[in-house]
Amino acid sequence: MKWSNYKYLVLRRVVQLSLLFLYFAGNVYGWKILRGTLSSSSIFGVIPLADPFAVLQMLFAGALLGVNVIVGALIITLFYGLIGGRAFCSWVCPVNLITDLAAWLRRFLYLDKVERKFWISRNARYYILVLALIISFIVGYGAFEVLSPITIMHRNIIFGVGSGIGVLAAIFLFDLFVTKNGWCGHLCPLGATYAIIGKYAPLSVEHHHENCTLCMKCKKVCPESQVLHMIGKKSERVLMKECTNCGRCIDVCNDDALSFSILSKKLTKGDNDEKK
Repeated sequence: MKWSNYKYLVLRRVVQLSLLFLYFAGNVYGWKILRGTLSSSSIFGVIPLADPFAVLQMLFAGALLGVNVIVGALIITLFYGLIGGRAFCSWVCPVNLITDLAAWLRRFLYLDKVERKFWISRNARYYILVLALIISFIVGYGAFEVLSPITIMHRNIIFGVGSGIGVLAAIFLFDLFVTKNGWCGHLCPLGATYAIIGKYAPLSVEHHHENCTLCMKCKKVCPESQVLHMIGKKSERVLMKECTNCGRCIDVCNDDALSFSILSKKLTKGDNDEKK
């Protein structure tokens, strides 16, 4: 394998671990580069950042929010609206480290070839999103924030807390033995929120049909393989909002059939003929 087969994976790990370190340093050493948590933080104590889903829950719970929190949520929404909302899931979210390990072990142990007897709709995450908002309205506080594995893992790392390990272990075992990409791909309401935010993002993966040899390596590593429905059929951008823009499909493709693009669509001669 060449460096090009791992470039986006390595870059993602660098980004994830760097962010965790900066949050940790902000808490332990008092660095002001990045302070707070993924729910609410600031850059150099000046630029506010806030999780849009957490803010939504607070609004439904009836909380009075400061201007900085609203501005922080708008900044994050705009940022991920431009680069693809679920990029948060693969490039920032610490739980991705656990789910990616489970996915790798599934492939290594050939568990994907075992007949699956447990099925969950990928739309379940959107139902959970709505349910979390309804419960927040009823109980008067952010319902998902109390149980969020993302919040648990992030605080465990940056504040040195050891609670909630059982929840993280459950996600790992669920993804490994029950359903591929079970938590992120089927249940996580935060991922659903970012999917909605990034639905019309200009940055996306693009498939070049003329280069494809149908090796299907891309679909094997993709955490949301349904978004690659065009493989072997036609040149097309990945427009499904569930794509995490992780870049693994690009990494493993040795045919240069996949790449990141910005609002472009290249068609093969055959595709153009179909359009006429």
